[in-house]
Amino acid sequence: GSLITLSCLSHRVVCQVISSAVPADLVQDNSTSDSSWITRLENNYGFYIGLGLAVFSSFLIGSSVILKKKGLLRLVEKGGTRAGDGGHGYLKDWLWWAGLLT
Repeated sequence: GSLITLSCLSHRVVCQVISSAVPADLVQDNSTSDSSWITRLENNYGFYIGLGLAVFSSFLIGSSVILKKKGLLRLVEKGGTRAGDGGHGYLKDWLWWAGLLT
């Protein structure tokens, strides 16, 4: 058979071709010839998964911002030092942590 040399950055491989393969269009396939409905189903299913993930992530990001903001506003109502002024009281607030972990 024929020898083929493949080189990478740190490796060199030599392959020997033993026999030739039969082209795919000559091979008889036992599956149904009309698979367009399968392709459409996969495309629609992939779209809905992507849409669901996008909506879910938007919900999580939005709720995270709202929870952290509510935690910071609660701190100001209690008379604590604002985070922008060097205060770290928000670290003791569970609502702020809930927003961070969301």
